[in-house]
Amino acid sequence: MNNIKAKISYNGGAMRHAVSVLVENKSGVLTRISALFAARGFNIASLSVSETEDAAISRMTIVIKGNESILEQVTKQLNKLVDVIKVTDFKDIGYIERELALNKDNRCK
Repeated sequence: MNNIKAKISYNGGAMRHAVSVLVENKSGVLTRISALFAARGFNIASLSVSETEDAAISRMTIVIKGNESILEQVTKQLNKLVDVIKVTDFKDIGYIERELALNKDNRCK
């Protein structure tokens, strides 16, 4: 089975980078993290958040569009936040990327 690398090119030459962030499962954490991206003008291509096995911890999987310097800056800024426990960059780690589409077909009644 081939490993899919975390860097996926898209139109415009920049790359998409996947980052996993373990955070404390408290209200306002998502707002603080999204505000960090907005304040620095970074674009979030995809965001998924869910509770882990430990109800006190959530995992955020964020896909960022940009070059290596943006990825490095985002990682450093995320590590500065109080509610962030661990930041994992999938830059050199293989992972599987999946998409889900929900379609409604009105022809079948």
